[in-house]
Amino acid sequence: MCSDHACDTELALQPPKAYDRARPTFESIYMQLAGTLAARSTCRRLNVGTVITSTDYRKVLSVGYNGNATGLPNGCDRDEPGNCGCLHSEENAVINCDAPRHVEKIVFVTHLPCVQCAKRLINLGNVQKIFYRDEYRIRDSVAVLQSVGIEVAQLI
Repeated sequence: MCSDHACDTELALQPPKAYDRARPTFESIYMQLAGTLAARSTCRRLNVGTVITSTDYRKVLSVGYNGNATGLPNGCDRDEPGNCGCLHSEENAVINCDAPRHVEKIVFVTHLPCVQCAKRLINLGNVQKIFYRDEYRIRDSVAVLQSVGIEVAQLI
C-alpha cells in the first residue's frame, strides 16, 4: 500500500485521459458543423451548409444553409438544375453575418462555391481562406477567389 503522497505523485505523472485520444482540429469541427447545417437544407437537388469564423477559430460569425426565403414554402420553386430558386448557403451566411468588413474571416462550406457566391464572399470583406469539402460541377470560382488573394483549399 502506498502513502497518499506517493499515489498523488504517480497520478500527476500520467497524462490526463482527455489527451489519450486525437483531438479534432478546428477545421474539421467547423466542416462538420457545415455538414450538419446542410442537413437543414430544403433544396431537393443539393444540400449545402456554410460556417464563417474568425481567423483564430474562436468565434462563429455566421452560418447558413440553402433553401427558400424565410416565410416562403420550404422547398424549391422549380425543378430546373442550377435554377431551383433556393438561396445558396453562402448567400444566407453572408446575409446573417454582422461582423464588420475589417474583421478577417475564414469560410467553411460543404461544396465549392459557385461564381456568384464567390463574389458575395469577396464583398463580405476580408475573407482570408475558403475551405470546401465537396467539388462543385463548375470550378470557375477558384480563379475568381484567387484573383483577389483568397486562398481556396479542399478539406476532406
